[in-house]
Amino acid sequence: MDNANTSRRPIFAKITTGKSMTKRFLVPVFLFVLFFAVMAIVQFATPNLPDNDGFYHIKLAWLMRTESLKPDFPWLPLSILNEAEFYDHHFLFHVALIPFTYGNLRLGAKWASVFFSAISFLAVWYLFYRQKVPLSWLWALALLGISDAFLYRMSITRAQSLSLAVLALGLAWILEGKYKQLAVLSFLYVWMYDAFPLMLMLAGLHFISILLMERRLEFRPLVWVGVGILAGLIINPYFPNNLIFTWHHLLPKLADATSVSVGNEWYPYDTAQLLKNSLPALLAFASGTFALGLSGRKMDVRIATSFFIALLFGLMLFKARRFVEYFPPFALIFAAFAWSPLFPTSQPAAVPLKFPALIRANLNLVVLALAVLIGIIRTIPAAQSSIASSKPYDLYGGASVWLIQNTPAGERVFQTDWDDFPRLFFYNTHNTYLAGLDPTYLQLYDSDLYDLWVSITRGEVEQPSGLILKRFSSRFVITDLDHQGFIDQAAKDPGMKEVYRDGQAVVFEVFEP
Repeated sequence: MDNANTSRRPIFAKITTGKSMTKRFLVPVFLFVLFFAVMAIVQFATPNLPDNDGFYHIKLAWLMRTESLKPDFPWLPLSILNEAEFYDHHFLFHVALIPFTYGNLRLGAKWASVFFSAISFLAVWYLFYRQKVPLSWLWALALLGISDAFLYRMSITRAQSLSLAVLALGLAWILEGKYKQLAVLSFLYVWMYDAFPLMLMLAGLHFISILLMERRLEFRPLVWVGVGILAGLIINPYFPNNLIFTWHHLLPKLADATSVSVGNEWYPYDTAQLLKNSLPALLAFASGTFALGLSGRKMDVRIATSFFIALLFGLMLFKARRFVEYFPPFALIFAAFAWSPLFPTSQPAAVPLKFPALIRANLNLVVLALAVLIGIIRTIPAAQSSIASSKPYDLYGGASVWLIQNTPAGERVFQTDWDDFPRLFFYNTHNTYLAGLDPTYLQLYDSDLYDLWVSITRGEVEQPSGLILKRFSSRFVITDLDHQGFIDQAAKDPGMKEVYRDGQAVVFEVFEP
């Protein structure tokens, strides 16, 4: 009898192992499909792209596919992104976009954002899974209800979604001590997005956490991240332009984000806005602190690290709303780590319980599940509403066609808004433009020219045609209908003639005096 039992044990072990492997495979697949489906529901609440920059990113990825991975970039000659100094600071992100450039580019951009956000959410689950957080799948689902502003930002075709995935994976490897993988990831992060200093911040906060919790110095994560970043900066297809651009691009933001009128994302939410769009994230952060008191345990390194990271991104969010893509998920990560000791890591033996007793025995699970469900029900419609208010995707499409048909190739067009560039670039690479992606790129190139451009576009300069011709070498101007001050000045200028108008834009031709 004993021999018979012994002979059956390996078979049973194989069956058990097979079931476990199947479960480990099916859980991430199920989560990815669910994340993908929900983000698609949010994304396709409108046919439009939720942000201007997505037009630029998908079009540049198309150029990389159809021309070369380093295409010439003549479209912003009066900026630090001029053809001689151009640096693609989203290089690997654009490479990742290339598969989505087959077919309709607008739809490709939308599906790319859905895919990338699902990948990022799965990376957060992977962090939970590797750290053996009980109910890791449920904590990961909470990402769908943590903040409608977060879901909105994750729906934009920009590098931020993949950046979250990199940071979540980086934190997992920092905590696990996988330093060589961390160095490779940091190297790739430099090539993907110029937010790579964030990885160094994560390693630095981990260093501080070990120093405080364990009274020892642990330099290895900092060293390996630093090695990866340094290698990514030097072994770079755009070296040394990448170093010059990074310095110029980051310094103005760190010194004074309001010195030049940059995009709204560089300005903070007011308190009412933040409470409305990110209340679950704020509650998650607060609940993590509460959980530490309930558990009665000393804060460990991973909880301290996640606390400092969430706190850092919270402070950054109070300075600039763009960091809403990082604070909510890392507030959730801190909460998950802090609450973990209060959840059982294994199921107790099956004991028949009546419904009230069953609820009491699993109270933490019930509360977490309800919180996740309420957050999702509250957040997804709000995110859909935000994305539904996006500008029409065909904005400047008609004016761009007119410019292509009526101007010579390479003709420099004077535009009245720097953030119109992505859409103009999307529809029209036939012409070149003045400013785009960030107004500081023109301001850093020529501050006097930038100040003059701002004055003209605000309608503060009478008869601007002479300056537009001489200082900007532009014979055509495109403006939206909101720049009424400029339009009034142009209408009174004998050196300017309206040559095109639709419900979205006006094009003027500029003549020699």
